[in-house]
Order: sequence, then C-alpha cells, then structure tokens
Amino acid sequence: MPEETKEGLEVTEEKKFEEMNGDPENPKDSEGMSPDDLMAMWEEALREAQAKEPQTKETSTEAKKETPSSQPAKLEELSPAQKTGTYPELEFILDIPLEISAEIGRTKMLIRDLLKLNQGSIIELEKFAGEPVEIYVNGKLMAKGEVVVVNDKFGVRITEIISAQERVRKLGS
Repeated sequence: MPEETKEGLEVTEEKKFEEMNGDPENPKDSEGMSPDDLMAMWEEALREAQAKEPQTKETSTEAKKETPSSQPAKLEELSPAQKTGTYPELEFILDIPLEISAEIGRTKMLIRDLLKLNQGSIIELEKFAGEPVEIYVNGKLMAKGEVVVVNDKFGVRITEIISAQERVRKLGS
C-alpha cells in the first residue's frame, strides 16, 4: 500500500503542477489562457482601436477648426517726438552723480624733484600748447576738447567724443 500511495501522490502533484504551470503539450500563460486565446484577444483589441480611429480624426479636425486664427501684430510707427524724448525706463539713472575731470597733461617726477617745488615753480607737461584736453568721466576717457575762458573761469569746449569702439580698445590696453 505504501507504494500505491506514493504513485497516487505523484499523480496528484503532477496535476497540481500542470494546473499551476500549464501542460507542456498545451502551453498556457499564468492566467490559464492558451496562445491562441491571447492572439484572439489582441486581434479583437486592434479591431476596436481601428474602429475608434475615425472618431479621433474627426475630433482632431474639430479641434483644429476651433483654434483661433493668428493675426499679424499691429505696430505703431515711431514719430520724431518719441525718438528724442526721455525714455521713462531710463529716468532713474538721470540722477546718478558722475565725476568729470579734464586733464591738460601729465608728467613723471622723482620724489626729490617734487620736494624742490615751491611757489612760482613750473612743471613741464608731456603735451604741447594747443593740443586737445582729455575729458574723463569716472576715470574713463570719454571726450577731447580745448581750453576756453568763460567769465574769468576756465572751461573746456568739447571737440571730439570718443567712439564706443575706441573706448573698448583702450580698456584692453
């Protein structure tokens, strides 16, 4: 009897294994479906999806019809009054103080020569008489001009404004 019980147990275990994992001669997936059943389900799903496609196309054409059409932007022409007026977005910088200096010339001296200077001494400059005076704004060369006397005070008449390219070139050197 013990041998019969073993054979009976082996047969029941094989049936349970086949139920769980499928019969090797008739393969099924974990849910117990054969490949033919799966293929049939996939084909049905594809048919349903194809049947719904025309509705989707209609919906997309309706959505295209509902989108507003684009229009060219309307730009106003600039008038001369707008070009010469103060720009409101730049008004805040108009009150920033700047240091302006005019340099009539330069020279180099030794400390012993500087200490020998007294009232009435003359310092020779590298510039010649009549050469333009350099005008610096916050230490940067911005213009050149000539010295004038106005109401017993010295002044500088601007004769040349340094171009932006020239200012950038001088920054590099």
